[in-house]
Amino acid sequence: MTTDRDSSFVDRVSRQGEEALGKIAEELVGNPFVSGAVSRALEAREKAAQAQEAALGALNIPSAADVERVTRRLRSVSQRLESIEDTLDRLEDRLATPAPKVRTAKKPAAKKPAAKKP
Repeated sequence: MTTDRDSSFVDRVSRQGEEALGKIAEELVGNPFVSGAVSRALEAREKAAQAQEAALGALNIPSAADVERVTRRLRSVSQRLESIEDTLDRLEDRLATPAPKVRTAKKPAAKKPAAKKP
């Protein structure tokens, strides 16, 4: 019985906490000062990322986007190479297996013309 009462108490406190946090979040989102600050922070982050990419480019150092692009390309080439290797293995197996011989009727040997006597 105490566990049921404890469980319902915990559930009630948890629910009240969630409701309180929801109200606070709604008020913060609705506050123009907070939403403006968040907006400015996101803009600053974007500008910092652009400046970082420009600085890395000036130093001839690849950016994370460059590395990701090369990684995707390398994966693509690797998959193509695997496909080619598989095709070559199948071809090699086919060439290693002797083809069945097909019996054909032998043609009679052509007779040599008789030598003329002088």
